[in-house]
Formats: sequence, structure tokens, C-alpha cells
Amino acid sequence: MPLLIALQFLTRLPIHLPRAPSPAEQGRSLLHYPLVGLLLGGLLASLAWLFSAVPPALLAALLLALWVLASGALHLDGLADTVDAWVGGYGDRERTLAIMKDPACGPMGVTALVLVLLLKWAALYGLLQQDLYWALLLAPWLGRSCLPILLLCLPYVRANGLGATMAANLPRKSLFAILLVHGLLMLALGWSGLLAMAIAAVTCSWAGWHFLRRLGGTTGDTAGATVELVECAVLVGLAVYFTVGLDRVSQPLVIC
Repeated sequence: MPLLIALQFLTRLPIHLPRAPSPAEQGRSLLHYPLVGLLLGGLLASLAWLFSAVPPALLAALLLALWVLASGALHLDGLADTVDAWVGGYGDRERTLAIMKDPACGPMGVTALVLVLLLKWAALYGLLQQDLYWALLLAPWLGRSCLPILLLCLPYVRANGLGATMAANLPRKSLFAILLVHGLLMLALGWSGLLAMAIAAVTCSWAGWHFLRRLGGTTGDTAGATVELVECAVLVGLAVYFTVGLDRVSQPLVIC
């Protein structure tokens, strides 16, 4: 049940739960978020390899479109709402939270969406040119791994929100063990895996620090924004790393 909840919430797969989930099951669903990210990344990387004959620019656009559709633009919606609220809130907590609940998307939110999608496409294009398909595995994997970490470290500021139930019932000890396993699997990819993890950690910490200062915690929208920021930062960081040839001065990291 917790895995089905995670898949239903994070993807647009036609999943129907057999019954209403309990609060404990909702909390345990967070443990499966990294796995959902791994599955999505695996799908994207596999398709990139299968259709490698397609021109990189077009393939990057198609993969990005699939990426957005697979998640139902859930996290992009959170990014747009967060940026709109951050600019329009003028530093005021209550005003910021109120704007986040407004379903309309303002010009700053639209601008943020365009910039993030443009950066993702450009990074994908550069990575596909060098046949670095596994980079598509790391970005969604790390983006969704950061979600339970954010809910673990920051208070959920909307008491009646879905995230509040999840955060309150998150099994902390199990989460640490699962994140450790996923982290070791990422390290098996070598220095690039370590670099991607470092970029994700810095991005998530930076975002969380700002959420804590302005809001006193996180919301569903800021959690979605964090996913988009982490994915974008990982893709751009890896693209720059390989484009400028920094990988040539790094020795492979072997996990025995």
C-alpha cells in the first residue's frame, strides 16, 4: 500500500488504491519516494539509449516532455506557486502563504517555469550529445530522495495539509537506512554520482534554509519547488562537469 500511494501521488500512472490509506501508511509512503525517482530515471535513461539515433536536440525535448507528463507537472506547479508567493509576499510569512494558495499563475511563476525547463533542456542536450544516458537516472532519483529529507528536517506549516500527516507519521529510522542504501547505489556510478549527490545536498539545504527563514518550515508547494530545483541543478552540474572536461582530471571511484 505505501508504494502504491507513492506511485499514485508522484506519477500519473492509473493506480487505484483498494481502500483509503491510514495515516501510518501515508507516512511510510515517503520511504518509497527515492524508489519512484529511480524508476522514473530508469525509464528516461532507457528511452534515451533506445532512441539514441534521434537528433539530440529533439530527443532532449521529447524526454523532457515525457518527464513533465509522467509527474503530471506536479512539481512545476509547486515551483510556480512558490516563486509567485516569494516575490509577491514581500518577506511577510502570512502573505506568502496566502499567495501560494492562489490557483492563478503570475508572471514571475511563468518566468521561473520557462527558465527551469530551458536549463533542463539545454543540460539534457549536452549530456545526450556525449551519450551520458545515466545522468537522466540521477536527477529524478535525487529530486525525489530530497522530498522525505525536507519533510524530516523542516516543520510542515499547514496543519491540515496532506504533507502534515505524512511528516507526522514518517518512520525516521527506516528512512535513514533506505537513504543510505540509495546513496551507496548512487556512489557506484563513480565520482559523477558523488558530485550529483553533493549538488543535490547543497541545493536542498539552500532551499530549506530559505523556507525556514520565510515560512518557518515547508509546504507542499515548496517541496515541489525543491524537487525541480534539485533536478535542474543536478542536470546542469553534470553537463558542465563533462562538457568542460573536469571528469578527465578525476579518477574513477570504485565501490568494492
